[in-house]
Amino acid sequence: MGGGAVRDRAEREAGKGPAARRSTWLVLAALIVGLFLGTLSARLGDGIREPLVTTAAMVGGLWLDALKMTVIPLIIALLITGIVSGADHARAGGIAGRSMLWFVAVLTLSALFGLIATPALLEIFPLPTAAAEALRAGLASVDSQVAAASVPSLRDWLKSLIPTNPIAAAANDQVLALVVFTAIFAFAVTRIETEGRQAIGRFFKAVQDAMLVVVGWVLWLAPAGVLGLAFAVGAGAGGSAFGAVVHYVLIVTAIGIAVMLAAYVIAVIFARWRPGDFARAMIPPQAVAISTQSSLASLPAMLQASRRLGLPQRNADVSLPLAVALFRATGPAMNIAVAIYVAHWVGVELSAGNLIAGFAVASVASYWAVSLPGALSFVTSIAPIALAMGVPIEPLALLIAVEVIPDIFRTLGNVTMDVAVSGAVAKGERD
Repeated sequence: MGGGAVRDRAEREAGKGPAARRSTWLVLAALIVGLFLGTLSARLGDGIREPLVTTAAMVGGLWLDALKMTVIPLIIALLITGIVSGADHARAGGIAGRSMLWFVAVLTLSALFGLIATPALLEIFPLPTAAAEALRAGLASVDSQVAAASVPSLRDWLKSLIPTNPIAAAANDQVLALVVFTAIFAFAVTRIETEGRQAIGRFFKAVQDAMLVVVGWVLWLAPAGVLGLAFAVGAGAGGSAFGAVVHYVLIVTAIGIAVMLAAYVIAVIFARWRPGDFARAMIPPQAVAISTQSSLASLPAMLQASRRLGLPQRNADVSLPLAVALFRATGPAMNIAVAIYVAHWVGVELSAGNLIAGFAVASVASYWAVSLPGALSFVTSIAPIALAMGVPIEPLALLIAVEVIPDIFRTLGNVTMDVAVSGAVAKGERD
């Protein structure tokens, strides 16, 4: 059980090899160089500086538009294939069904934690006001509307929850309404006869794969796009941009570490493993996770750790591959943290409706997440949350460049939680 999904993910995981990691570090280098050159451009005369900023912003903007055009098709295709695949796994047996229940519970709590903890961390460790204002000025050079996002009231949000026209919702970037319709449609697909369900699943799987190819092409140009965007931001924000990026990495990484620590709590309370035994058993898979940033590559080490902890083989053979295929525990918390942080950056006040929308989309976004390089999954998972919250997604194009650092802690938390939840499922079965 779960073998087909894992095989599919193994094929996609090819994108997380050494070449992809080199590309990720190249994008990070482009960010640093762009910010540095943009900061130095303040010493040039306006006759030279302004054309450079205009050209850099145009190059970065074109790349950003290419990235944005993939978001809506990906939301639809990935959510449908994720729900249909998850329903098929749940039908496959009792262990799979109980695993799915645990996945849903943990992902929902993860989103709730990110929703609560991120504003608290920003309150305790705020971004300096001068840095925030400078960064907003720099981002405005990329998109003059970046800080003018519409923030609907709770009443307006509730009224727009059910789309009267799903096509119009997609055209107008009404992501939460689109997610509601797509989820209803996907659950309806799980109730039809097998032949029709498989036909629809294959169609949207093909759409998903084609769109991921397009995103791969766009991300191949990421060094040039990020260099242009970073130059424009650095020109407007100056050296403050570096401090803002470091502050972002620390806040989002702290959220991921907290989710990872929650896995130890689950291992002790629900799987009834001793803290020391669990910590020692997790050292090999965590080492693989750090070096590869891949849950799939860590699966053999996770299986070995589960045997060392006494997890029945029939549970490990079902729960762990299923977790690798469908379960990314750090995703909801860290993804909504990114969206809230961007809102904090650009000065968007989030209403209750915006926060509820972000929580709703973040809770289900991991269902459609796929095992791809951090930059690609960053786009497919976080852009829908930001759009649903009324947060501009332009800053995400810069944050892609530093995702290599939070992605290490994403994988660490996911691998640790996979084993902990598998143990909780097995203990529940014995009880």
